[in-house]
Amino acid sequence: MIEREPFRVRLAEPIHTAHGTIHEREGFLVSVHYDGHYGVGEATPLPGWTESYEECRQALDRAEAIAGELDWGMALAKIDAPAARHALSLAFVESRARKQDLPVYQSLGGERQVESVPVNATVGAGTSPAQTAHRARELVAEGFRTLKLKVGTNGLEDDVERVRSVRDAVGDDIGIRVDANGSWTLEQAKQVVEALGALGVEYVEQPLPKADLDGHAQLREATGTEQRERGVEIALDESLLAYTVDDVIQTDAADVAVLKPMVLGGPDRTLEAARRFQEAGIDPVLSTTFDAVVARTGAVHVAASIPQVRSCGLATASVLETDLASDPAPVRNGQITVPQSSGLGLPERL
Repeated sequence: MIEREPFRVRLAEPIHTAHGTIHEREGFLVSVHYDGHYGVGEATPLPGWTESYEECRQALDRAEAIAGELDWGMALAKIDAPAARHALSLAFVESRARKQDLPVYQSLGGERQVESVPVNATVGAGTSPAQTAHRARELVAEGFRTLKLKVGTNGLEDDVERVRSVRDAVGDDIGIRVDANGSWTLEQAKQVVEALGALGVEYVEQPLPKADLDGHAQLREATGTEQRERGVEIALDESLLAYTVDDVIQTDAADVAVLKPMVLGGPDRTLEAARRFQEAGIDPVLSTTFDAVVARTGAVHVAASIPQVRSCGLATASVLETDLASDPAPVRNGQITVPQSSGLGLPERL
């Protein structure tokens, strides 16, 4: 049996994307009763990353029809809309965990108890070096040990100067990541990455447009990151929309892969991608897509099931003004809490 309920949650501040300004997130809560146990999943489509809201609704309609005629396994296999599939997959993952009386991360294969996962804090683009440094100091005071700076909007010199201002403000013990959202050319990226290496930047996320997989491989080779000779690694995010895990591995295009469960189509696919990347020497980092509490908590469990996972982009509850339930995975001192009760750790009825 499946129950589906539409929802909307308000953002604390509007988010500007290439597809327009977002003031709220809307999607569907999907509840299943499978083998006598309850599970809940979330489908929160994001234009440019997943199917649209209407396409998501239609995909869930099709999945319900297939399940009624055949079974839910077939429905999950045949659904091709990532946000809709994410909801179904997460719901089944939780129902299985409840049946096993395990937290989801252990049901997914995590053998040890994991109390928390390290997370990074994000500093947005469009601020001056002084403002960026001030915000970085505030986040470090809150306990974050890894910061991610959004860059690529005000020119290369400004990008480097903002990173330098943060390094000067927080010292050498704080990890710094840079996210360019595909805004540089290959030649620009070579210049910037060389400068960022001197500032101890951990990695640069999506320096080139998502379709330029070969360019990312050339950048790694040119900057020495393939041999890990420098501190700056290359991370791919948007490129995972355009290419498969095999493509990325075979092209030697990345040191780090940023995995978003809502985009990949569920915790099962995300965990499989993470395992394959790790086997190839590419570190997975989990992130969200401004999700509500169900999907966000699901991503925390996936991260907790990955051995030696690096700081993840999961500290995103603050982008929402309203939510579907109290957050069972709060952030404290740069660590996000992993719920230990059966299932996701959320109430059975939201």
